[in-house]
Amino acid sequence: MSLSRLLATQQTRMDHLISLMEQEQQLLTQGDIDGEALAHLAEEKQLLLAELDKMEALRRDVQKRLGYPNGHAGAKQASQDANCQDDWQSLLIKSERVARMNDLTGQMLSLRMKHNQQMLDYIRQIAEKTLYKPDGRNSAQPGRINASA
Repeated sequence: MSLSRLLATQQTRMDHLISLMEQEQQLLTQGDIDGEALAHLAEEKQLLLAELDKMEALRRDVQKRLGYPNGHAGAKQASQDANCQDDWQSLLIKSERVARMNDLTGQMLSLRMKHNQQMLDYIRQIAEKTLYKPDGRNSAQPGRINASA
C-alpha cells in the first residue's frame, strides 16, 4: 500500500473517530444520559482505535523499510518524498483534534461523576435524617414546610 493511500485511509478512520467522539460529547451534555448508546459508542471507538493502531504500525514499518528514520522527522521526510505532505499534515491536525476532544470528554465525564456523587451524598444525607418520631408522627412543626425531605 502506498504512503499516500495509507494516509488517506487513516484520515478516513480519524474522521469517523471524530464523528463518534462528537456523538459521545452530545450524549454527555443531555440531562438523562443514554448509557446503552454510550456503551455502543465506546465499543465502536475501541474497534476503530484498534484499526488505527494497526495502520499506524504499518505506516511506521513502511517508513522504516524505506530507510527513513523513526519518529516525526522521518515521517515528515517520507511524506515529502512521496509527495503527500498535505495528507500527512492533515492527519496530524486530525490527531491533535482527537486528543483535544478526548481531553474534553474526560473532563465532561469527571464533572458528571462529581455531580452524581454529590447527588448520592445528598440523598444519603436526607435518608439518614429521622423524619418521623418513634410514635410514627411527623416531626415537622404545624404550618411549616419540612425542608429536610
